[in-house]
Amino acid sequence: MERKIAVKIGFIGLGVMGAPMARNLIAAGHEIVTTLNRSTPPEDLAVTVLDNPAEVARASEVVITMLPDTPDVERVLLGDSGVVAGIASGGLVIDMSSISPIATAGFAEAVRARGAGYLDAPVSGGEVGAKAASLTIMVGGPAAEFERALPLFEVMGKNITLVGKANGSGQTCKIANQIIVALNIAAVGEALVFASKAGCDPAIVRKALLGGFASSRVLEVHGERMIERTFDPGFRIRLHQKDLGLALESARALGVSLPGTANVQELMNACAARGATDADHSALVLALEALASHAVAEKKDPA
Repeated sequence: MERKIAVKIGFIGLGVMGAPMARNLIAAGHEIVTTLNRSTPPEDLAVTVLDNPAEVARASEVVITMLPDTPDVERVLLGDSGVVAGIASGGLVIDMSSISPIATAGFAEAVRARGAGYLDAPVSGGEVGAKAASLTIMVGGPAAEFERALPLFEVMGKNITLVGKANGSGQTCKIANQIIVALNIAAVGEALVFASKAGCDPAIVRKALLGGFASSRVLEVHGERMIERTFDPGFRIRLHQKDLGLALESARALGVSLPGTANVQELMNACAARGATDADHSALVLALEALASHAVAEKKDPA
């Protein structure tokens, strides 16, 4: 695949993240075909809709999936009229979902049995990164397949890393990313709840902390969300719950203890019990506020 040459891409999963990623590929001159999944393609997205994933695979040089969870990827790849049924020898499947590293190895094996290549390439950066084409992309798979896909990755992201040659390496890296992000959100939430209940203005505390060693992207973005009470989803709590579940499942298989991750998962579970599954993951602070009987800030009047 030469750089800057248009490619016919099957893109399955045109949701909050997938739609802007596909839009960037179209803007770069690539043609997109898709099939109806859980999300209907936005009306302004110039894509051709086919009957099923197998038809998408037959019509494409590269198939990209961007789906919520492991069972969704399994259904699209291996189900009746799935991608594997239509992929041709020499094709390439790129799964950009965040799913189980263990299942990923099995999906790759099924695709390779058809003579096609497979990369797991989960992303970080949320909807903002997807729209800005600044996603971090963590890739697992052979170097030759990575080089083949790199021109497409460069249209969607900025920090692109081949983590390892084994399929599942990208997913393992993404799980590590989600552990760090979750623990950072919890730390920022605890700090702001503490400062606010002690009588300090949390906005001023956040501003001060941004100038020191505690500064982080989470403090900058999600700290502001906690103060402004803006929990419209960029990345939903239910999706982060899923990712931390994958972390704990993998940790059990590896014989690794992840006590901080387990604690944050319980806070996510508490938020879900309060009906906040579709809130942004910064809404994790709601669980901490409930424990403290104190909100970081009052909800602002839209007027």
